Amino acid sequence: MTSPQPTILLVDDEPHSLSAMRMALEDEFDCLTAADAEAALAKMEEEWVQVVICDQRMPGRTGVEFLTELRDRWPDVVRIIITGYTDPAAMAQAINDAGIHQFITKPWHPEQLLMSARNGARLFQLARENERMSLEMRFLATTSQSKLEKRRVALREGMGFEGLLRSPQSPMNALVDTARHFASFDVPVLLLGEAGTGRARLARAMHYGSLRSDKPFHALNLAGLPEDLALVELFGAKRGILPGGVNKIGMVQKADRGTLFVEGVEQASPALQLALWRLVEEGSFSPLGGQEVLTTNLRLIAGAGADLPARVADGRFRLDLYYALAVAELALPPLRARRGDIALLAQHFLAELAAAHGKAAHGFAPAALEFLENYDWPGNLRELFNEVTRMLVFAQSPVLGAELISRPILQALPSESGADRVAQSVLVADGTLKDRVELIEMRILRETLTRHRWNKSRAAVELGLSRVGLRAKLDRYGIMDPSGHLQDEED
Repeated sequence: MTSPQPTILLVDDEPHSLSAMRMALEDEFDCLTAADAEAALAKMEEEWVQVVICDQRMPGRTGVEFLTELRDRWPDVVRIIITGYTDPAAMAQAINDAGIHQFITKPWHPEQLLMSARNGARLFQLARENERMSLEMRFLATTSQSKLEKRRVALREGMGFEGLLRSPQSPMNALVDTARHFASFDVPVLLLGEAGTGRARLARAMHYGSLRSDKPFHALNLAGLPEDLALVELFGAKRGILPGGVNKIGMVQKADRGTLFVEGVEQASPALQLALWRLVEEGSFSPLGGQEVLTTNLRLIAGAGADLPARVADGRFRLDLYYALAVAELALPPLRARRGDIALLAQHFLAELAAAHGKAAHGFAPAALEFLENYDWPGNLRELFNEVTRMLVFAQSPVLGAELISRPILQALPSESGADRVAQSVLVADGTLKDRVELIEMRILRETLTRHRWNKSRAAVELGLSRVGLRAKLDRYGIMDPSGHLQDEED
């Protein structure tokens, strides 16, 4: 697969000069053009540019003045200026003010311009590689840091409570305050909540907020693990039990003096529940296939679904294990109960994904945030992360609009406690056939218009309606563009 061509921005108020520069460079570069500094700045905000070649004499701001602002806002971009003046004092001032990398004097030759552009693109690439290597060296250097410094780095990188994003009015605030108090006390903790609410994230934060923060943190999810495999992963196995005739050290030993987080504890078999009870109450365990009793000094944090108390009540989960774990019992709210946090979380996910995938993204359109905040998110944080990922993949501009959102979310209707996930709720709801059909029709109209950016002509074609018929339905249901008006019908 061939690598994409570097992007170069050409700035000159003379159209024939821009055309000549483009002809000289377009075989090796993606060329953008602008007639003045204001148009050039607009291009910079929309595109990822590596090299800028700018004429000195332009109406409004000069080339040096423009490149000076460019240096402040986009310091990595390589800046080249074309000028008819060769005054050494002026050149020195330009280098100091705008950080000019090269001067090209008029009249320039196409080969000279091409060579300058090549050198500029190579310089940009080398600077990026140097930055990447510096980051790698800093990462490797952490291996020689003291344990205390490692803890501080971990906290700065967001593994502590500071990394649990929430708004000032979030229901998570009271939960985090309680978790902070329990974190410093060496007692078992039980985290309850729906899948995807961040139980593992909170467990890690409690570890880094505890006195064991410089010791290891290990986690195991029991969901879907057979009993024998779960026992081996947790408690290890003696030689002869596993293929290959080797000993297996379990996570209970690895987490000695540290923290062990066991997720999905409600899925534990009766034998595993008994072994966990012994671990919590006595600090003892036996490897699979072994007769000796070993001890460990760890802190156990367990994660379970919100239905764990019901499992205890009907006898599917040991009562003594439940009370052994629930010294500190914390219930994480689902994402549908954190509507004020969704915009903050979505923006955080977008920033992480944009950096990971190298795609520019500045934020969400207001209409997009409205849909995201009104949805009930049955998959909680994981579902929101996946949705933001899909939106970024298909985005054509740095601001992500509502038309990028998945259709089930667009069809969901706002309500006090979040939106209905699917039309299934309408199909089984009470009411007349006419009322229920109209509710589904209203959802489909709203979702289709949003996907087509509120262009009625395109929506009408997809729905098999005339524009007059579509307008009548919109008036009937009171459906309007969030901006307050509907777009014109032109395609």
